[in-house]
Amino acid sequence: MRSCIVAIVVVGCSKPAPHRDDVRVVTPGDALVVAPDATVAVVSDAVADAPGLAIVDAPMRWTDERERLTLDYRRTHSDPNATDLAIDPHVIILHYTGGGSAKQTRAYFDNIKIEAARTDLARHGAVNVSSHYLVDRDGTIYKLQPETRFARHCIGVNHIAIGIENVGDGDKYPLTDAQVAADAALVRDLAARFKITHLLGHYEVMSFRKHPYYVERDATYKNEKPDPGEAFMARVRERVADLKLSGL
Repeated sequence: MRSCIVAIVVVGCSKPAPHRDDVRVVTPGDALVVAPDATVAVVSDAVADAPGLAIVDAPMRWTDERERLTLDYRRTHSDPNATDLAIDPHVIILHYTGGGSAKQTRAYFDNIKIEAARTDLARHGAVNVSSHYLVDRDGTIYKLQPETRFARHCIGVNHIAIGIENVGDGDKYPLTDAQVAADAALVRDLAARFKITHLLGHYEVMSFRKHPYYVERDATYKNEKPDPGEAFMARVRERVADLKLSGL
């Protein structure tokens, strides 16, 4: 049985947090602005990939309107009888953001509605996209919303999947070694807390459509994505091979 230590780290106060060699205290700084009195580090002694795994609580904007629009999306695309946004996660989807800034990504996710310029997405639902976690280029992990809340991040599996976004792309901002380690550590942590059976890259999901987990009520709603890339997925999977999570 793995043991976990939960440490509360308050950034910006005069009294420093207790020091431990295996605790990485995260100071968001310019990377992502979060409330100084709401920064929480969750530290797991048992994570071999990143000892002192720290997760910064950075909840994205949530309103009654967003809840309503998200429920509308869920009813349209996965369950017409849904009455809430609760999910039982069995899948983890890794993504990349397509840019180089955690702060800009978080600001984008804070928007309640998808912008009209994203015509295909907007045609299939008004609520904006989001994810559950955001991993910065230095490996800092930000938690944006509860893992058990439905989020629009991947067609066909939103009802059963936790989304992890990585700041970067496949060209100008290639994903980093720190992100490989952070993703692997986060996957390990999530697999210990939820009934995770599959680990997929966003680019793999359209080939996952015959699996019972995949549910999309609109057969015309699909897309092809490159993120986070085969090489990144292979490196993360290598680090969590002992978990025996399925791919395609």
